Order: sequence, then structure tokens, then C-alpha cells
Amino acid sequence: MCSLMKAEVKKLDSTKREISVEVSGDIVKNKFKEVFEKIGKGAKVAGFRTGHVPGDILEKNFSSQAKELVLKELIPELYNQVLDKEGLEVVELPSIIDVKLDRANLSFKATVEVNPQIQLKNYKGLTVNYKKIEVNPDEVKRNIDSLRESRKVDNVNDNFAKGLGYPNLAELEMAVERQIYLEKENQQRQKIEQDILEGLTQDLNIKLPQSLVNRQLQDLLRQAKIDLVLKGIPKEKIEEQEKELSQKLIPAAESQVRIYLVLAEIAKKENIPQDEHMPHRVMELLLREADWKESNQG
Repeated sequence: MCSLMKAEVKKLDSTKREISVEVSGDIVKNKFKEVFEKIGKGAKVAGFRTGHVPGDILEKNFSSQAKELVLKELIPELYNQVLDKEGLEVVELPSIIDVKLDRANLSFKATVEVNPQIQLKNYKGLTVNYKKIEVNPDEVKRNIDSLRESRKVDNVNDNFAKGLGYPNLAELEMAVERQIYLEKENQQRQKIEQDILEGLTQDLNIKLPQSLVNRQLQDLLRQAKIDLVLKGIPKEKIEEQEKELSQKLIPAAESQVRIYLVLAEIAKKENIPQDEHMPHRVMELLLREADWKESNQG
């Protein structure tokens, strides 16, 4: 008897699919044969030497174990074949139901979550507004004054600078100016990246896979709880607030998943590998392709 496999994919909504699989013939029979051979090698039955138990005795004593092994091996094999054939990108392990198995037939259903289809906006040539970074002498003076106050000294002079590890006051002032410049540059870069991401995801109406949102929410919640512990808030108090905290973090989790999905879609189009560096590489591409405009507004 040859093998026959039928697979049907039903769209439940924009991110959920139900896969129905039916297989009969040699695939199932051969898998049972393979499984009984494995079991037979180590089977212990009174009156027989290990590894020499006759087939009919194995069938009688180990049929439920064999069924379990057939399902454990065959369902993932068939499920993955369907995913490859249909080109489905699943985001979570499937929920398997309606499993039916006999010695020649297997059928089951798998419910899975997939990434939604995203209609990307034009992501090349996005406008980036930047301003020339400047540090004025007042900012340097304010910073040095706050250093003086924290050290409780009267005079800002070369000796004061030496106490902070600089040869003279002029060098200290230059170092403070550099530090302020770098802080402003960093803030501006973060703002530019944020604006780009907001522009790409704004008005993008996509149903987010709930499993991805839940996973992101758990990460944010774990981090928020660590932050509260570090602030000295008692564990019982944190546990009391967990539900409320979780509710507050849902919009952030949804926003982060939306951004990730958009970046992943751009990565796919641009042949950027889908690894942990993907978001950073996509952002580099967006910044390179952007239309940079200098703005004079503060």
C-alpha cells in the first residue's frame, strides 16, 4: 500500500491558522515497524531474552507505548512538512487536537499563530530632521559648578581640576564640554530612531500575534519588578501591584512587537539575516537611505 497525505490549511483570522493533516499507508505502517524494532531491542518480558521477544508478544505488551512513540515522532515530522510546503512562518509551538491513530492511519489538527501580512510603507527616503549640536559656555559652567558643590570646595581653579584627575582647569572644561556634546548627540540619535520607528508603524493596522505580545509583556514585567526591587520596594508590595503593573505595560509590549514585525518584514525584503542583530542592521539601512534635513529649531 502506498502512502497518501492530505493537508488543509484553514485561516481562522489574520494570525491564526488551523492545519488538518491526514496520512495513511506506508508512512504509518513503517513508523510502527521502526518503533517496535526500537522497543524490541530493550524489551524485557518473562521467559524471553532481552532483544529476542517475538513480534506478537511485543504487540500485546507494548502497543500503547508504541502508539505514543509513533505520535511523538510522526506528528512533528508531518507538521514541519506542511509548514515548509505552505511557507508558514509560525511564532509559537502549535496546539495539537483531534488526534486519531490506528495501524495504518493518522490524523490530527494543529492550531498555530503566524506573523500577520504587513503592507509596508515606503521605508526608503524617510525624512530625518537633525540639528547641529552645540554646547554653550553656560552649560559647561553649570556642570562644573555642580561638581564644585558636590565636592564642597570654594574655588574652581587648576588645583580643583587636578583633584578630579585633569592637569588644569582648561582640560577639565574641555572634558566636560565633550561629555555634554556626546550626551546631546546620543539623545538626538535616539530621538531620530524613535521618529523613524513611529513613522513606519503609525496607522499600521495589523493584528498582533498574542503569543508574541504575551512573551514581550512577561519580559517587560520581569524587568519592571527587578527595577522595583532595586528601589527597595518590598516583595509583597510588588506582588500586590503585579496585575496593575502588567495592565500598564500592555501598550509598550504591543508597540515593541509591532516595531519588531515591521523591522522583520523590511529585513526579509532586504535579505538581512533574521538574527539578534537584525533590528540594528535594519535601522542602519533606514538611516543610510533617509533624507537628512538640518533644522535650526531647538
